[in-house]
Amino acid sequence: MSSLRTTFRQTGVAIRAMLIATLLLGVGYTALVTGVGQLLLPAQANGSLVRLGGEVVGSALIGQSSTDADGAPLPEYFQPRPSAAGDGYDGGASSGSNLGPENADLIAAIGERRAQVAAFEHVDPAEVPADAVTASASGLDPHIGAAYAALQVPRVAAERGLEEEAVRALVAAHTTGRDLGFLGEERVNVLELNLALDALP
Repeated sequence: MSSLRTTFRQTGVAIRAMLIATLLLGVGYTALVTGVGQLLLPAQANGSLVRLGGEVVGSALIGQSSTDADGAPLPEYFQPRPSAAGDGYDGGASSGSNLGPENADLIAAIGERRAQVAAFEHVDPAEVPADAVTASASGLDPHIGAAYAALQVPRVAAERGLEEEAVRALVAAHTTGRDLGFLGEERVNVLELNLALDALP
């Protein structure tokens, strides 16, 4: 009987401890972190949404395609890097292709993309940078490298009837330097750059 009472008492203590931990860590901590995020960094806490005229047009953290209804790239816009996430930039299917550098399918896909980008930009295939033909590990990267942005300037300028120097200046204004001055590469957020293009008079 004493052993049964001890078992019930220990079970009761365990259940109370679990309920208290759930309330403190599962509810209280979550509410605290959410509240601090909303108070100090509301834009980041809500997904770094990009708005145009009060309407959400995307996120600064997730890339999106600049294509027409048939999936063809729009020549008046800067193009992002390829995406292996779902049908492209699908936040619910974030992933890379998981194909290794010696995989025949990946090699063929890169060759095909390189030829397409070279034809689209009217450059030699050797001038096409790596991020123009390879997806990021997440498949959601909203950035392209400075070299890929520079490669696209002549086409975008011609399509929009703008001076190349004006477009280059816009790219420079939207170029982010290396993290901490030495990590990674200079990069350009494609969505923000395209919105800035649309805002030009």
